[in-house]
Amino acid sequence: MLPLASGLFFQVYGANALSQWGMMIVVLLGLILFNEFARRTKLGGIITFLAIPLALTVYFLAIWIGVRNGSQWALENQTHVYMQGWFHYAKLYAATAGCIGFMMIKYKWGIGAKHWFKPFPFIIVAINILIACVSDFESAVMGWNKWWLTSEGVWQYGGWHNVMNGEAGLVNIMCKTAWWNVYPSKDKKDMIWADMTWVYILVYDIWNFAYTYNCLPTHSWYCGIALLLAPTVAALLWNRGGWIQNRANTLAIWCMFAQVFPLFQETFKNGQQWFSWATLPVLYPQGTATIEQLYAAAGGEAAVVGTTVDPSVVAANPTMMVVISALALITNAVALGYICYQAKKRHINPYKEDVFVDQKYYKDAMARAVVE
Repeated sequence: MLPLASGLFFQVYGANALSQWGMMIVVLLGLILFNEFARRTKLGGIITFLAIPLALTVYFLAIWIGVRNGSQWALENQTHVYMQGWFHYAKLYAATAGCIGFMMIKYKWGIGAKHWFKPFPFIIVAINILIACVSDFESAVMGWNKWWLTSEGVWQYGGWHNVMNGEAGLVNIMCKTAWWNVYPSKDKKDMIWADMTWVYILVYDIWNFAYTYNCLPTHSWYCGIALLLAPTVAALLWNRGGWIQNRANTLAIWCMFAQVFPLFQETFKNGQQWFSWATLPVLYPQGTATIEQLYAAAGGEAAVVGTTVDPSVVAANPTMMVVISALALITNAVALGYICYQAKKRHINPYKEDVFVDQKYYKDAMARAVVE
């Protein structure tokens, strides 16, 4: 993914290239380290996924009340200005709920020790994927083959790429096998889902990168590359079987950070960027100048949510969104086809029994699990 990013997907060349690549690596390493802090001890998990989210909830409510009362500090708060859309809050709390549920399973807290609770990881991950699918379909409806302005001041470009990737997300849900076969690890650091091997990790990462590229274009350099690489690196190198926990942990951590400090990666309505490492995809052919042109075509920075601009007025380059979305749909369909083939060959229900039992990744993961 990284070699392609330098020219085909993102504008990471020129004067800001060093800071863009450097900060992406910093974010990647930071997410890996914070994940290790959260997964290795109960205290780390409690601080990261209970105490901090509780404090942030109070903060978000204060902003909401301040906005309702017309308080200037709240109206100008960067969380309100740039992250007030439904998607970011839904994603933050859904990911955090997943982290808490996974902790309940690995530490056998309360209902986390019950057999009927084992499908929780499937359910919460499916909910997270559905949230993204709705967002993809929303973009297609709001801006079919044209630019449209979101509630967070981001110009998205809708079209067939959203439809293909939304469908890929739905297929991806059905690529999750062995829903009941999740276990605590022997060292109590992880929740193990052994049948979620590199096959699922690969097709999920392609789909999710396509989602961020389509619907979070101004953020996707970080949440589409660094955020996806962090759990994948850990799962492939030292935490086999723990990928879904890594993914939920890093996603929740990133969402908390980005919700409070969106200016870290944001591009303003006037096309300016707070930090030199903010990165735009090739969707915007002239970079920040394209954003300026879009607001000018829409009547200025006061343009309302849902405003559309035809690409004949302000040019767009959606080619790579179509390519990556098509790849997401194809690879997920192939993975599901393989799962169905194995299920028929072995006469098993792939959602109750493990499918990838012959893979070394699966065997390594099961060696870490406490199977009762």
